[in-house]
Amino acid sequence: MADVASIAISGMRAAQTRLQASAHNIANVQTPALRRLQVDSASAEGGGVVATVSLGPVDAGSLESDLVQQMQARHGFMASLAVFSASDRMMGALLDAHA
Repeated sequence: MADVASIAISGMRAAQTRLQASAHNIANVQTPALRRLQVDSASAEGGGVVATVSLGPVDAGSLESDLVQQMQARHGFMASLAVFSASDRMMGALLDAHA
């Protein structure tokens, strides 16, 4: 089983991948026959999440959905960062208690 910090970091990486994919889609919105990037997330063995990027169908999606993806990625990143920070503080408190 992975430790809490590793799980939180995997969440931050998945959020970053989602943000990069939506940024690519927004930057290329004017491209003819654009195949948008889409991100799928799955549970990682032992804990955490794995994000994979794939090409979607031609012009499937919208600018609005890409903007929502960016907001979701930001909130997911911030939530994982909060978990990572809490884990770090907890580890520091445990080490201080044993000193």
